[in-house]
Amino acid sequence: MKPAETVSEARSEKSTSGLVMRDVNLQIGDGEDIVNALSDVSLVVKPGEFVAIVGPSGAGKSSLLAVAGGLTTPTSGTVLVAGRDMTVAGNRERTALRREAIGFVFQSGNLIPALTAEDQLRLPVKFGGKKGRDPLELLAEVGLAEKAKRRPHQLSGGERQRVGIARALMTGPSLLLVDEPTAALDRQRSREIVELLARETREHGVATIMVTHDHDVLGHCDTVHEMVDGRLSRID
Repeated sequence: MKPAETVSEARSEKSTSGLVMRDVNLQIGDGEDIVNALSDVSLVVKPGEFVAIVGPSGAGKSSLLAVAGGLTTPTSGTVLVAGRDMTVAGNRERTALRREAIGFVFQSGNLIPALTAEDQLRLPVKFGGKKGRDPLELLAEVGLAEKAKRRPHQLSGGERQRVGIARALMTGPSLLLVDEPTAALDRQRSREIVELLARETREHGVATIMVTHDHDVLGHCDTVHEMVDGRLSRID
């Protein structure tokens, strides 16, 4: 294994519209109970690049997504999203950046039960203050053109994940953060979801990070990294 990205390489990518993390550390707790959730993590994900992160539970994968998405401020280091420094931004600026430049795909789809698939996609635009893509065109792109008026309980697990992916792409994000998208799916549906993520990443120039335990889908990713005890290494 080798470091996921050297500091010099990360600096050379400062202007990227994707993600740059440089020497990121995250400590959780106080006194003798401090835990190093992230230790000297450096990572560059360029537009159109699909990166997977694997590792045991508790290794720091969720912490990495939280820091990359501006949900948690690191103890030290730099995090650039779409060329903007999340570590020095105020709360209002980070919130705006999350709305405008970051898409999140959750393990369960995280859909609102009362809303149709089409209305799920309209939410990011309604609250984000940014013109988004056409929801019907995007649903057609993910293979759900005929399911636009259906609610979550009328969709399969794989279809709900597709809606979640489409919703995350509505505002044309620079960065897509995906947390265990295949955890509740069978092998066939898992492969379809990851193929969809790979296609959307490359066609729309999104920098995508997927945290997964499913090693069967890693062949669709450009690079694979392993996280152990808060440290990130690239797997060749």
